[in-house]
Amino acid sequence: MNALLPWVEMWMLCFGLYGAAKLLTLADLATDRRLRLDGRLAAYLLLWVGMDARGFLDRGRPVARPQRAEWFYALGCTLLGLVLTWGVARECVTISPLLAGWVGMAGGILCLHFGTFHLLSLEWRKAGVDAAPLMRSPQRATSLSTFWGERWNHAFHVLVVRHVFRPLGRRFGALPGLWAGFLVSGLIHDLVISVPARAGYGLPTLYFLLQALGVTAERTTVAKNLGLGRGGLGWMFTLLCVVAPAGLLFHERFISHVMLPFLHFLRAL
Repeated sequence: MNALLPWVEMWMLCFGLYGAAKLLTLADLATDRRLRLDGRLAAYLLLWVGMDARGFLDRGRPVARPQRAEWFYALGCTLLGLVLTWGVARECVTISPLLAGWVGMAGGILCLHFGTFHLLSLEWRKAGVDAAPLMRSPQRATSLSTFWGERWNHAFHVLVVRHVFRPLGRRFGALPGLWAGFLVSGLIHDLVISVPARAGYGLPTLYFLLQALGVTAERTTVAKNLGLGRGGLGWMFTLLCVVAPAGLLFHERFISHVMLPFLHFLRAL
């Protein structure tokens, strides 16, 4: 039997982890008899990408009606992502295939995480269901702690906090819990990035450990006195920490052997 294409393997790993994570979130409801596991459970499992099962299934939780500006933002991100993936990326191939891969990947993230998933969140909240968006304007974060803790990928954050940070934090302290959370994030990204690429093992994990180092440094007295966790300087520090080592997370082998073939399959290149 022929081996799976790298991008097919990547998506299989992603969907497998996603399904396992969904089931894990249901464990939080095992002892809560106030929540009814009825038709909304199927909607949570199949029609929503978030990981806050308690919030989604709680019929009594008040939900604020989405503002019109939020709809425009989500639609704009979706359209921009489509343009980047099926327009700009193609033009970048002659400059550099790796650049085309990065642009196409960025477009996909915009289209899905910032756009389509946000529109799905809006529809659920419009219907009175607590379905918080995955991305909460991470570009506005003025501290690295806020970026990873409040604004970037809320679904993954919920999982890590509930099943890694809090248990370990209660036993060993907040700092070891924080580092463990970033370590787990790195290992998971290594699984879906480096394993299909058959190279770059450990680089995504190193990226997230650098993020843990940045968050730890940001909370020191010296950093607080310098203002690294607030205002313009905090925004620049966050941007530097997140973007500068991004080549470790999405390393060259992943772009060339996984992302570029996937973009070709999508007829984007």
